[in-house]
Amino acid sequence: MSAASCPLTEDQFLCSICLVVFTDPVTTPCGHNFCKTCITQHWNVNVQTQCPNCKEVFNTRPELRVNTFISEISELKKRRTEVEQLSRAEDHLHLLQSFRTLNTGPPTKNWTEVRVSPPSYEGTVVRTLNQLLTEVELKRVQQSAVDVTLDPDTAHPNLILSDDGKQVKTGDVKKNLPDNPERFDACTCVLAKQSFSSGRFYYEVQVKEKPEWDLGVARESIKRKGSITVSPQDGYWTICLRNKNEYEACDDPSVRLSLKSRPQKVGVFVDYEEGLVSFYDVDAAALIYSFTGCCFTDKLYPFFGPCLNAGGKNSAPLIISPVNHTE
Repeated sequence: MSAASCPLTEDQFLCSICLVVFTDPVTTPCGHNFCKTCITQHWNVNVQTQCPNCKEVFNTRPELRVNTFISEISELKKRRTEVEQLSRAEDHLHLLQSFRTLNTGPPTKNWTEVRVSPPSYEGTVVRTLNQLLTEVELKRVQQSAVDVTLDPDTAHPNLILSDDGKQVKTGDVKKNLPDNPERFDACTCVLAKQSFSSGRFYYEVQVKEKPEWDLGVARESIKRKGSITVSPQDGYWTICLRNKNEYEACDDPSVRLSLKSRPQKVGVFVDYEEGLVSFYDVDAAALIYSFTGCCFTDKLYPFFGPCLNAGGKNSAPLIISPVNHTE
């Protein structure tokens, strides 16, 4: 089996002289790798010019070749270590500011022609780094958690709200309710009582195994009577699920989302001044989608759409959940 097809181990990125991750790794003619400074100093203090690993003796000091591949992977490992250390800090906003430098990798070659069978260390480090970044980002936005309750005055007559205002589902019977201006009369949705016109806010909603739902935020001046179009142009920043596995961001134009797993709990985060609305798969600590560059001028309300009952197939409620801060 060629070296290019062998799994890479963590030890392969440690210099055998200093025993830490390579800095400026170079390769000797016998094929062993060392930090450039380490091997140079080793040869400077020893009479014989030989490899510290295999003891091969060189008649003259050989020309050292830069090992670009090892250098790039070692750099990724260092970045992962920095992320792990920073993730234990308390100031998560400072963390993301620090990540602006961590998240920019060194210039790399195109390694698409190099065959490395998984699990390759390169892929492991990149995936770990990205996952840590998202976990820390989620931890940061969870600090902006707010208490959200449903507003019965906005609820479509087919919706059933729990007494505590934390759950909503669609029933089969249309209730006889006052047709006040705030109420949706065609779309089976409801807004929260709370509105926000500055700062940041975050809340989480259990969607579990519902085959269809809509979640997001809406501005105060949205149309509530008759059929509505759910898009940023019409004052809605939402994502939705249809037919059990068709996820979509209701953007202009809409964006089909490909998720690795079905979210059981969705986190919604808004930064009013930054014009940002982000959605997270809370259990997977994964970013689902972000609306960026939004221009907010109205009050924003959390928006909930449990969708039609579908003969009981979509009868489970949307549940506003307490935020358990990610450790």
